[in-house]
Amino acid sequence: DFILWTYRKWNTKAKELEGYVGFANLPNQVYRRSVKRGFEFTLMVVGESGLGKSTLINSLFLTDIYNDKEYPGPSLRIKKTVSVDTSKVLIKEGGVQLQLTIVDTPGFGDAVDNSNCWVPVTDYIDNTFEDYLNAESRVNRRTMPDNRVHCCLYFIAPTGHGLKPLDIEFMKKLHEKVNIIPLISKADTLTPEECKQFKKQIMKDIEENKIKIYEFPDTPDDEDDNKENNAKNTPVPQAPILEVNGKKVRGRQYPWGIVEVENLEHSDFVTLRNLLLRTHMQDLKDVTNNVHYENFRCRKLTQVTSGDQKPSRAAKASSKNPMSQFEEEKREHQTKMKKMEAEMEQVFEMKVKEKRKKLKDSEVDLQTRYEQMKISLNRQQKELEEKTRQFEKEKEAFRQKEDELKRRQLDNAKTLDMNKKGKEKKKTSLF
Repeated sequence: DFILWTYRKWNTKAKELEGYVGFANLPNQVYRRSVKRGFEFTLMVVGESGLGKSTLINSLFLTDIYNDKEYPGPSLRIKKTVSVDTSKVLIKEGGVQLQLTIVDTPGFGDAVDNSNCWVPVTDYIDNTFEDYLNAESRVNRRTMPDNRVHCCLYFIAPTGHGLKPLDIEFMKKLHEKVNIIPLISKADTLTPEECKQFKKQIMKDIEENKIKIYEFPDTPDDEDDNKENNAKNTPVPQAPILEVNGKKVRGRQYPWGIVEVENLEHSDFVTLRNLLLRTHMQDLKDVTNNVHYENFRCRKLTQVTSGDQKPSRAAKASSKNPMSQFEEEKREHQTKMKKMEAEMEQVFEMKVKEKRKKLKDSEVDLQTRYEQMKISLNRQQKELEEKTRQFEKEKEAFRQKEDELKRRQLDNAKTLDMNKKGKEKKKTSLF
């Protein structure tokens, strides 16, 4: 028994229907479902402090996402090392909700030694890809939050001398992981000629170092297509809110006038906002999903199947037996405890040796002092004995002199008595 399959080649030419069927309303169904579900977009801003990153974000979405009182900008939260901070905000426009995630990197490029300062950024991007991959691998995939970075705005300082080594190295490390859009910050500090030359130099450095920046695709329905797609390395000035002729505008005030951010004659900011939000936001998400994420997914699956490299922590957790994983973690914990115990014993022995050395030194010092005191006491004892002998000699001499004096006094007294008796005899004989 067998089943005979027959195939018929259908005519691929489109046929006109005689009446209304209804599937032409499918785009409207997709639109309503998308609007009901809402959209997600993750924007990363990277650059040195003081280049106007928080001001640009506030100007892009026309709201105070960064507030100095509630949530200060990255430049007000400078840390000694590069860190990655995320902030989420839900914004609504025309009935469409957008879950916006801003990823900033306070401390980037502000240290004396900026070696490997891009590592926290690349690790964050890889972790978001890995979290999304793990979410896809679960049984229940209804809730899959998309925290992948869809666009990275890299701020370039207006030095006028092209890209710095840090700029080149950072973009080379990230250009295959995220859509990079380089921006010249504080472009109002440059003249139009300087800004034009600076943009040419930046594009030259990008081409020489083979850096892949995001290329805005053509959008035929865009009325300003040619003008907007030529705005690479968009200059962006800072934009505090000012009041001009009773109207509030975003711009920067100088002694000779005001530079308005939303004026096309002054800045390419409006062009950037239209390209980033109005015409190419979905393309940024598609490129992230179809190119960068697929490359990451391919590498991860290749590592798991071939076993050439060490799998990550999440890959280990998903591919191992829970009991074997528990045993391995137990062994790692025991190894760690033994290592800590050995280090503590080593520290204890070192402290004991130091204490013994101090006691030994103290003992030697006390022994030295004892010997010195003993010698001093012996010397004092000899001196005292010598003084005692001298005193005895002087005492004996004094006693002899005293006896001699007493003897002489007795002799003198006897002599006087004899003389007195002789005189009395003479007187008696005269009478």
